[in-house]
Amino acid sequence: MTPEQKKLFNIIVLGLGFMFMFTAFQTCGNIEQTVIKSFNSTEFNGSGYTSMSIIYGVFSASNLVAPSVVAVIGPQFSMFFSGLLYSAYIAMFIHPYTWSFYTASVLVGVGAAVLWTAQGNVLAINSDNHTIGRNSGIFWALLQFSLFFGNLYIYCAWHGHEHITDKDRQTVFISLTVISLVGCFLFFLIRKPDPDMSSSEVTESLIHACKVSVTKEMLLLSFSIGYTGLELTFYSGVYGTCIGAMTRFGEDAKSLIGISGICIGIGEILGGGIFGLLNKNNRFGRNPVVLLGLVTHFVAFYLVFLNIAKEGNRLLLCFTLELVNIHADVINNTDLFPVQSIMAALAFFYSNFLLLHWQLLILIISGILGTLTFFLAEWKAQSLRETDYSSI
Repeated sequence: MTPEQKKLFNIIVLGLGFMFMFTAFQTCGNIEQTVIKSFNSTEFNGSGYTSMSIIYGVFSASNLVAPSVVAVIGPQFSMFFSGLLYSAYIAMFIHPYTWSFYTASVLVGVGAAVLWTAQGNVLAINSDNHTIGRNSGIFWALLQFSLFFGNLYIYCAWHGHEHITDKDRQTVFISLTVISLVGCFLFFLIRKPDPDMSSSEVTESLIHACKVSVTKEMLLLSFSIGYTGLELTFYSGVYGTCIGAMTRFGEDAKSLIGISGICIGIGEILGGGIFGLLNKNNRFGRNPVVLLGLVTHFVAFYLVFLNIAKEGNRLLLCFTLELVNIHADVINNTDLFPVQSIMAALAFFYSNFLLLHWQLLILIISGILGTLTFFLAEWKAQSLRETDYSSI
């Protein structure tokens, strides 16, 4: 196997490992609040929204120490041990207790920071300037399929179930735990590539990244990034729970959680492809693409609002979830995490108290603000590029 083939193999294994892990974890996040409401136990008083708020809050704080952990034990073991924490969180639902629920939430927050830092490391050392786009595309494409497969399983497992019994819950979460563990062990198939960068070059890259993070442009983009955190909360947990609670769907309500997740996955895949094509060789820049993404979001939020009313129907329900995730992928996902996770933590926290229509209003306001600040950052970057060209 040539060095280039080895690197491509590593990227595919990395994507498959994350696909298995997040097939389990994202499915867990999508259904956990519905599952918690079905508990017939006085020993458990947890909230899925509070748990997710803890996860993303700890995730944000742990980004400060995650690079040191990856540097000490290496990216491969970092991803493996982080994956075990994800698996433990999922397994907790087999026999849940309040203390173990919130303890696992804290541990997953730490593990998430280490996991995604290690992922960025593996992606970087297996890519160069010519292959980074291809490799990133392969990884994210495999990851997005996790939404499809996991929720397809939920639809099949819960179809026709009006209530979730203990046996139903245990069967699903045992299966999800096994799927997550498969992803963990796949990381051991990643082979160490020949190093292309010296330690001094890596250090310089980190210093440059830190400097970029405090520029005016990145501060403007933080509003856009914050919006993605609020949106992440809505589509990954809040709306699925609302669907499960809609009594007018009767015994199909629980299985519709799976359909909504499938539509999210379809929207992610279609959105990545459509907006990727629109971004390529677009002489108008990225602003029209971002604006189109915002419009699709607002259409989706309006349809969500209609679904709250009694006249909502299943076709509209599925169409809504597919639309809500067709959006412009305009910023490197690794750069999103600190701000995104803070806003996701905040959104999961207020989801315990605010009705759905107030959450939609917050999404609309933050979406408009995030789009305007993105336009300002893009215009500033464009003017700098034009200045550089004119000086040649």
